[in-house]
Amino acid sequence: MNLLVRIRKFLNWEITPKPDPKLLPEVYPHLKPFRLPLILTVFVMLIGTMGYVIIEDFPIFDAIYQTAITFTTVGFGEVHPLSDVGKIFTINLIIAGFAVFSSAIGILVSELNKGKIVAILKERRMLYKIVRLKKHFVICHHNAYTIEVANQLRKNHIPFIVIDPRPEIHEWAVEYKYPNYLEAEPHTELAMLKANLSSAKGLITLSSSISDNIALIASVRLFEKEHFLPRPYYIISSAESEGDVEKLKKLGADTVVSSTKLTAQRVSAMAARPDMENLLEEFLYKSDNPLDMQEIFVPKYSWAVLKKLKETRIREMTNTSVVGITKKMESL
Repeated sequence: MNLLVRIRKFLNWEITPKPDPKLLPEVYPHLKPFRLPLILTVFVMLIGTMGYVIIEDFPIFDAIYQTAITFTTVGFGEVHPLSDVGKIFTINLIIAGFAVFSSAIGILVSELNKGKIVAILKERRMLYKIVRLKKHFVICHHNAYTIEVANQLRKNHIPFIVIDPRPEIHEWAVEYKYPNYLEAEPHTELAMLKANLSSAKGLITLSSSISDNIALIASVRLFEKEHFLPRPYYIISSAESEGDVEKLKKLGADTVVSSTKLTAQRVSAMAARPDMENLLEEFLYKSDNPLDMQEIFVPKYSWAVLKKLKETRIREMTNTSVVGITKKMESL
């Protein structure tokens, strides 16, 4: 075993992560209705085998085979010629087999119509996909904002998960092409564990209800403390009024977007400079534009520390331009 571990490390092989078994929904409780047909099947097979051994003096293997083809009514014929008593026994065995088979089919159809087993299997498969994600975003609550945010993240190849407590999330996921989704209450610890929040980059909550956003922000910050995570999550939220914006920031949101303020700023900019209407959208939001803007963090041990911007010769070496500096001599 140690040799295999060393070989994996030497070849840089990564073991496929698996979700915690405690997070996986259990299938076995929903299989209880199938116990009775299974027990009856075993019982009928046992009675049939014993009957052919006692009545017809069949060898044990021939008795099992004769019982199986009789029970399933496949019509392969007799292994050995049967006596009159053996034929009567065979008729009863066929009737018993048909009754057990019919009841099993009825139970199977009934359970599949309920949809619980299918839903559980889908959720288990989704959890195996989610546990492989790293540096993804968790988007809470499906709405018009979520649809647009998901489209932008998908275009920029940023992994994400959409969580919503409503059963319609399965239909919305297909319609709006959500690759990963969960039907759960986003603010619960179970939902955060299922969403693999410990490996996520951040969380986005754009609910129209300020109480939902407050509950999520508080829950995520509490999740950080309880699980001793090495870095805080980047939380993005939305609010209607300026008072709500300040409230959410105090609670722990890193960025709070006010749709009212953004709309007003955009309209005023369009009114003042109509020719600049699409400039920001052209340069920042289109994936096929020739320009790209990135924020670069410069650590304290970097060769660029304690040097003037001109001395770094960043423009000559990388063919890029620095448009702003925050936290002087730490980030460019």
